Amino acid sequence: MELLDSNLELKEVQKLEGHTDRVWSLAWNPATGVGEVPPVFASCSGDKTVRIWEQNPSTRSWDCKAVLEETHTRTVRSCAWSPTGKLLATASFDATTAIWENVGGDYECVSTLEGHENEVKSVSWNASGSLLATCGRDKTVWIWEVMPGNEFECIQVLQGHSQDVKMVQWHPTLDILFSCSYDNTIKVWWAEDTDSDWSCVQTLGESNNGHSSTVWALSFNAEGDKMVTCSDDLTLKIWEADITRMQSGDDYAPWNHTCTLSGYHDRTIFSVHWSREGIIASGAADDAVRLFVESKHGLMNGASYQLLLKKEKAHDMDVNSVQWSTGDKRLLASASDDGTIKIWELATLP
Repeated sequence: MELLDSNLELKEVQKLEGHTDRVWSLAWNPATGVGEVPPVFASCSGDKTVRIWEQNPSTRSWDCKAVLEETHTRTVRSCAWSPTGKLLATASFDATTAIWENVGGDYECVSTLEGHENEVKSVSWNASGSLLATCGRDKTVWIWEVMPGNEFECIQVLQGHSQDVKMVQWHPTLDILFSCSYDNTIKVWWAEDTDSDWSCVQTLGESNNGHSSTVWALSFNAEGDKMVTCSDDLTLKIWEADITRMQSGDDYAPWNHTCTLSGYHDRTIFSVHWSREGIIASGAADDAVRLFVESKHGLMNGASYQLLLKKEKAHDMDVNSVQWSTGDKRLLASASDDGTIKIWELATLP
């Protein structure tokens, strides 16, 4: 049955309070939320802290299990778990990225990465956990190699953006790095082999159907052959690439624009995230959360996407981050300038 044909609602499960400033970003721990392991996620805030939340298996309610503090001296803008869920990287306006290790439920800062000139805006691990990327207001993207003993070595600084870099994101299966910026572009970085330098192999900008204003975020579908980007220009854009060609060790396959979702948002779209079952969530400055799905009707002229539902007043202020759970439940977490996090469940109405 198509999602568009089902009667769905985004049901608020719980509102989580604790941060004393705006909540910027969320990240679900990929090693949790499956089988008997309760789901866990991290949130980071302008209050300089990171909070770890876990669902209590018996009461189903969410509790704050740890507050990571006294490490960053300014806003923590981004957080990301390593693929095994053992390490958490946090990027801060204090120009550092901290690496935390979960040791029996206690989180210890085991490494601090320095080098960016000022605010670090985003952090992302590659699929194998061997590389970490950071980006910042200094217009650069850094690639770090994860060494034994929680050591991190910067192997390259990528320069190509002309403005503040808002987000870095690795491809879900391949070692290709994507960065989006205040310069209205998305850049794709690739190294031909392990001995090669990383270079920009493609720039997605206005000249090739890209965005006309700041690109805030991007996300991939489960297969990794589609990407969605969101912008200050009030649109979402869908891109496609021939990933099988790249997986077979062939040359780089370029990304092509397939469609633009416009007319749904009237304020900046800050966050976008694609669920494993193909639902795109967006969070915007109009305090709403929207869900989109690909429509199977009218395939004559390529892919088209439709609004599945809109949650008005999801928060009292801007929605900065929306993230689908990596676990086996249809859970969505949203974070806002109002200082709260909300857990939503995509439920079928009776």
